[in-house]
Amino acid sequence: MNTFTDTLYYFLFIMAELTVLFLAISTLVALLLIYIPHNKLRKYINRKGFGGYFMGTVLGSLTPFCACSTIPMTLGLLNAGASFGPVMSFVISSPLLNPIIIIMIATLMGLKASILYFAVTFIGSMLFGYILEITGGKTGIKKIGIRNNNAKISNITDTNTFLEKLKSAISTGWSDYTGVFVYLLIGVGIGAGIYGYLPSDFVIKIAGPDNFFAIPVAATVGVPMYIRAETAIPIGIALLGKGMSIGAVIALIIGGAGMAIPEMVMLSGIFKKKLVAAIVSVIWLTAVIGGFIFNLL
Repeated sequence: MNTFTDTLYYFLFIMAELTVLFLAISTLVALLLIYIPHNKLRKYINRKGFGGYFMGTVLGSLTPFCACSTIPMTLGLLNAGASFGPVMSFVISSPLLNPIIIIMIATLMGLKASILYFAVTFIGSMLFGYILEITGGKTGIKKIGIRNNNAKISNITDTNTFLEKLKSAISTGWSDYTGVFVYLLIGVGIGAGIYGYLPSDFVIKIAGPDNFFAIPVAATVGVPMYIRAETAIPIGIALLGKGMSIGAVIALIIGGAGMAIPEMVMLSGIFKKKLVAAIVSVIWLTAVIGGFIFNLL
């Protein structure tokens, strides 16, 4: 009964904490995007040099999409004539690097972990976007009619008052929350079960700090799963408490949030198999490298 009580307390506390964080950050992001429309950001993404890759990564960090929801925005950017490399930086950073994930990691794992995660994913998104550009990845785009299927864009204009814009942002934040509620519920539920009932010795043996292969295995397990970061983070926190190395936890979060089988299928509709494989490899490498960096620092 004590174990059940502790498990239930963990579930309720983490669920309440993540709900408040998600609603607050999602509303702030929606409000920001009202003042900085996507069409302006597309112009910034075509800057020469690493400025374009930087802006592509920034755009990804401002759009809290899951992996599959990134595809429509990718189509819109390509349709608008955005440079290939920066668009790839956006594809990599969008599901991995947004304020919701950063704040969740800071709250649950500490500020140092949040800053390190931000640095790894931000630099990785820019670097791999550049690599895909210079290695001719653009030839992997299929010759199909690309339609502008952008994620919903608010009809709010500059003529609306701040309160009207805030109301729209709150509505968007709530809509985003209801869209991920089930994922949060499942993630926190699994995390609570791990926290209460999974033996620590088993976790340490399989994925502890002394197991070199724990990080690549965690990344490999995470990549094919369709799991949002909002789901993966509570699970990772529980595994961390049971003795799993922080590097393996980060590898699982990056791999799980950055790619999924449904996204691979969707990407195959607009990209050739070679480019899809390159993007999957980039996510996997980011997860593995990030995991080892976390363990070292």
